[in-house]
Amino acid sequence: MTALEERILNVIERNSRVGIQELAILLGTEEIEVANALKKMEEDGVICGYHTMIDWDKTGIEKVTAIIEVRVTPQRGQGFESVAERIYRYPEVDTVYLVSGGYDLMIILEGKTLKEVAGFVSSKLSTLDTVISTATHFILKKYKDHGTIMEKKVEDRREKVTA
Repeated sequence: MTALEERILNVIERNSRVGIQELAILLGTEEIEVANALKKMEEDGVICGYHTMIDWDKTGIEKVTAIIEVRVTPQRGQGFESVAERIYRYPEVDTVYLVSGGYDLMIILEGKTLKEVAGFVSSKLSTLDTVISTATHFILKKYKDHGTIMEKKVEDRREKVTA
């Protein structure tokens, strides 16, 4: 990883919409160097995709996000890989992490309703022979996501008047 690549990643992690020209200016380098570095990191799988963060609460569209803790039995010779792959292949599943602590996998998924998410957990996830237990946590409100504060407080800029 070159210093330029690392600097590019730090910028685009916060704002994936920044253009190559603007990146070059920000980083004090040539556009072609930025373009080549981005292409290389995409080909090497360092950059895996570009995402837009949406505050669904402000859209009027019903969406429920859940974090599901899953304890599983690892498979001989494969560890957690085959179990994780079975789970991440479900289209409902957004994210799967192998984690340390009291459970093995953390899954994030979205649905239209609490019932839909609970149905996925009970009918698909919990029925897998390698799953020992699950615990579902519904996200009620996001305050900060991927480094972005979701609701900016409006600062009172009126001049203070005293008697």
